[in-house]
Amino acid sequence: MLAKAVRLYGKQDLRLESYELPAIKEDEILAKVVCDSLCMSSYKAASQGGDHKRVPNDVESNPVIIGHEFAGELVEVGAKWAGKFKVGDKFSIQPALNYEKGPVGVLSAPGYSYRYIGGDATYVIIPNEVMELGCLLPFKGEGYYPASLSEPLSCVIGAMHANYHTTPGRYIHTMEIVENGKMAILAGVGPMGLAAINYVLHREDRHPSLLVVTDMDQTRLDRAAMLYTPAFAASRGIELKYVNTGKMEDPVAELKALSGGTGYNDVFCFAPVRAVAEQADAILSFDGCLNFFAGPGRPDFSAMFNFYNVHYAYTHVVGTSGGNTDDMLEALHLMGKGMDPAGLVTHIGGLNAVPEATLHLPEIPGGKKLIYNHIEMPLTPIADFAELGKKDPRFARLAELCQAHQGLWNLEAEQYLLANFS
Repeated sequence: MLAKAVRLYGKQDLRLESYELPAIKEDEILAKVVCDSLCMSSYKAASQGGDHKRVPNDVESNPVIIGHEFAGELVEVGAKWAGKFKVGDKFSIQPALNYEKGPVGVLSAPGYSYRYIGGDATYVIIPNEVMELGCLLPFKGEGYYPASLSEPLSCVIGAMHANYHTTPGRYIHTMEIVENGKMAILAGVGPMGLAAINYVLHREDRHPSLLVVTDMDQTRLDRAAMLYTPAFAASRGIELKYVNTGKMEDPVAELKALSGGTGYNDVFCFAPVRAVAEQADAILSFDGCLNFFAGPGRPDFSAMFNFYNVHYAYTHVVGTSGGNTDDMLEALHLMGKGMDPAGLVTHIGGLNAVPEATLHLPEIPGGKKLIYNHIEMPLTPIADFAELGKKDPRFARLAELCQAHQGLWNLEAEQYLLANFS
């Protein structure tokens, strides 16, 4: 069948093109991709081309489909999987396959490594290993965008689970954030920071007693405080503070003061910036864990770390890159319980918008850019819908639907978009 996708041919070389999909094998599944959320990781893959660890070296002659935060529905199920999946099932995919041996290596992932599967395509062939590894995840909720955003949410879930703490005198690492501890999320009101705040406020098993979120952009801080309010956090037993470190004379001293002078048990660094990483180190408490979440674009990125405190105060650092399947299942579970990830989304577009948007993602302000693969539409801020509605009544209706939900993307807007922009 004929499909359309954004394919990577090398550094800065993304092409939106049509091509023939082969018939599926008995151990494969054909799927329609409804939407995909653009990720900074795709920008890094497009920037590095074959030098990227997940992108094949022969990408120039065997292009791969980009995009790994996607959702859709199954169209044709191969005989091997007919007893487990059926046509019409909605799905999300865990792209971090995490297998030790396989046809394309341990780091292979949909969105980086495959010719016929990736989020920025109209139709894809899901390979056997995705099902074998339990990475094709049914989605029972409403709409499609929550399933698409389950992948970025799983990344922050995995980060929280990856933190660990110790007991002096015993050689035991206790995984997880400190229950009722003190947490700081630095540079924390970008898309992934918002996902982390959302998760901390909604997770069911443990939470900090204090959560301090920092940034230097007051507009973004104000938006975060509107979406995830200190009042709601208080109802969950969490004292939530948003602070602008750009307005502080001595950010380290003032952040420590907010913790009561102890520092923070769990600190998450959400920007690959040396000053932010060093600030995170400086505010750790005894046995504090620094999670370096943000992936650097440069292989030589480094920052100073206080090894006196490593030795005497047991401070330590971890890094995570994506979540696992259990993390995605937890994300889907929380969405089924009413957690809405729409606060992450600031732009909507069609498949035609993907190449330009991906190559310039760091320069585009706002949060997540949500792509609907079967429509043609320039990447458009939700905030611009009302103005565009003066000439196009469809945008006027989208503006109304978003205004009814605090200016956020929502299921009704998604349904209207799919029905009227196809």
